[in-house]
Amino acid sequence: MASERHLNFTVAGKTGDAPLAATVGKLVIAGWTGRDAAAMEAHIRELEELGIARPKATPIFYRVAASLLTTADAIQVSGTGSSGEAETVILDVGGTRYVGVGSDHTDREAEKINVSLSKQMCAKPVAPTLWRFDDVADHWDDMVLRSWAHEGGDRRLYQEGPVTAMRTPDDLIGRYGGLGNGTAMFGGTLAFAKPVATAAEAFEVELEDPVLGRRLTHTYRIETLPVEG
Repeated sequence: MASERHLNFTVAGKTGDAPLAATVGKLVIAGWTGRDAAAMEAHIRELEELGIARPKATPIFYRVAASLLTTADAIQVSGTGSSGEAETVILDVGGTRYVGVGSDHTDREAEKINVSLSKQMCAKPVAPTLWRFDDVADHWDDMVLRSWAHEGGDRRLYQEGPVTAMRTPDDLIGRYGGLGNGTAMFGGTLAFAKPVATAAEAFEVELEDPVLGRRLTHTYRIETLPVEG
């Protein structure tokens, strides 16, 4: 099907690596997933300052085209109004769940008009390496998300915090009604450092597993296309 995305991953396991060919037919972006109501309210206010309306529900699940998911090291965006967000990614392939790290790259100008539209406008980068979810499920709350914005030759820490800031994958998947084969779900993001990274030439995301001493990372360049009207 034209709407599907065929991607090749490497699964890094406790005893070695293995290739994984995945066909993704459904991509879900979970938003407003915070466990801490006060912190989530702060993030909502943060976006309200940018002219973005409050969500109608928390959490909320945005469906976007599966074809937006990419492991490429560069994306193209329209104009200079977009930025990334580090998020965990849960992917179901044949009934087995995998965890990755990705960026919900979003057009901030379009977000002021319609959030679903803004999510659909940008590619969703994901690291080409995954872990088996079962390998991290028992220490999920120990993991840490980070992101950096590469701006003018500088690498600026943009986000950093434990995944405990967001609801667990099982919680989100249960609220959504299950994943199913070929579904990928982004799990929500942390508050970000100001200014918003709409001037970044590249964006970098990381998920650290301190228990097993490993990290998933991905850096992608942002190629800005001219806006002609």
